[in-house]
Amino acid sequence: MHPDALATLQQYLITALADVPAETRRLFHGRGRCWVGLEHLTVDWLQGVMLVSLFRAPTEPELGALKSMLTTLAQQPAWQVSGAQSLLLHHRYLPDSQMEQMQGEPIEEWLITENGLRYQLDLGIKQNNGLFLDMRYGRRWVQEQAQGKRVLNLFAYTCGFSVAAIAGGAEHVVNLDMARAALSRGRENHRLNGHDLSKVSFLGHELFKSWGKVKKSGPYDLVIIDPPSFQKGSFALSRDYQKILRRLPELLTPTGTVLACINDPDTGPGFLIEGVAAEAPELIFQERLENPPEFPDISPDSGLKALVFSRSDRRPGRIGVPGPA
Repeated sequence: MHPDALATLQQYLITALADVPAETRRLFHGRGRCWVGLEHLTVDWLQGVMLVSLFRAPTEPELGALKSMLTTLAQQPAWQVSGAQSLLLHHRYLPDSQMEQMQGEPIEEWLITENGLRYQLDLGIKQNNGLFLDMRYGRRWVQEQAQGKRVLNLFAYTCGFSVAAIAGGAEHVVNLDMARAALSRGRENHRLNGHDLSKVSFLGHELFKSWGKVKKSGPYDLVIIDPPSFQKGSFALSRDYQKILRRLPELLTPTGTVLACINDPDTGPGFLIEGVAAEAPELIFQERLENPPEFPDISPDSGLKALVFSRSDRRPGRIGVPGPA
C-alpha cells in the first residue's frame, strides 16, 4: 500500500460515496489484482456502514497511512452525503479477525438488503460477516429458478441461497451445514423475510456422515454446492469435492439441476467441468454464471466460479466449453 495506491483508493471511495448503492454492494475489490499495491484490501458498502477489510498484515507505516486516509475520508463532504454512520477496519489476517471502529458507534449486528431480501450480518464477531457478496448473481439465479422445486443447499452457512429459493417459490429447501450457529442465523434470515419455516429444514451435520439424512429428504430438483476451499477436519476442496459429485445422481430428480461453486483463486472452472464428466457423466455442463461487475479480476479463472449442470436436454453453454457433437 504505497502512497500512490492509497491516493487512488481515496479518490475511488470519494467518488463511490457520492452515489452509494441503494443495497449492499462491494465498492472496491483489490483482491482481483486490478490495482497495484491494493491486492489485499476490499471495501464493502453495508447501507450506512463502510467495511474495509485487510487480508494481509501491513507494515506499521502502511497501516498508519491507511488509517490516516480513512480518517480523512470520513471528514469529506461525500461521507456526509452518503449517509454513512460507521467506518470499520477489519483485520482479517489476525487469528481473531479483529474489527477496529474507525468512525461511529460500535456495531455487532447490522441489517442489509440484497435483491429486495433482508439479511442480518455479524460485524466484529467472526471472520465472515454472514453473506458473501460475490455470490449476488448466484442467489438471484436460484431465486429465478426455484419455483415449485425441492432444493438441497449444501454448506448452507447462513442460508442465503435458501432465502433466495423460498422467495422464488421453492416447495421446500433442505439446508445442511455443520455450523449450527450459522444455521440459526439462517433461520433468522428467513424470519426477517416473513417466510414459512415449515418449508425449510436445517440439518446441523457434517455432510459425509449424513448422506442418509440428505438422501431421505430427496430427490431434489436443484442441488447447490458452495463449499469452503478448506475446512479443518471436514472438507478439503482437492480431496472431497469429487466425493460429492460422485453421489449427485442419487440425489437428483430425472431433470435435476446442480449449481456447483468454487471460490479458490488457484482452481479454475475446469476442475468442476472435468470432475463432473468423470464422476457424474449424466450431468451436462450448461453455463457459468457471470460474476457481479463490482468484482473485477485480472484473470477470469481466479474469481468465483458458479457453474450450472443439468440432466435436461439443454445444450452446454457459455465459457467456451464445446457441447457433445
